[in-house]
Amino acid sequence: MAQNKTTETPESVTDFLSSITDEAKRNDSFRLMEIMKSATGYEASMWGTAIVGFGRYHYKYATGHEGDAPLVGFSPRKDAMSLYLASDFPGKEELLEKLGKHKAGKGCIYIKKLTDIDLNILNQMITASANQMKQLYPN
Repeated sequence: MAQNKTTETPESVTDFLSSITDEAKRNDSFRLMEIMKSATGYEASMWGTAIVGFGRYHYKYATGHEGDAPLVGFSPRKDAMSLYLASDFPGKEELLEKLGKHKAGKGCIYIKKLTDIDLNILNQMITASANQMKQLYPN
């Protein structure tokens, strides 16, 4: 069985975020870390080399593949901030309509900067996503 590439690491989240050269993206990343921490109640931890995650759940697929992943997370990528939320949770589509300027994939939401979105809506999305993942994957 192949080893998961994205696993929790002991690396410093603060050091990772401090290394972001774009000042606006660095500031948004620290703010997003506080938003996700507040919404989930979990401290930030590094997953792989570039994902900041909060909480964790254990999954196991019918194929036998299993592993751990953060309940929610984000990664400050070059073009956009990738927000990792549940692929589906109650009210997701309605909240996305109110979020502001973003692009959405199956499990990711891409934003350029926090000023483009409604942070109250984002907070609701993070909370709903984390709750959905805890319900789907209880400890």
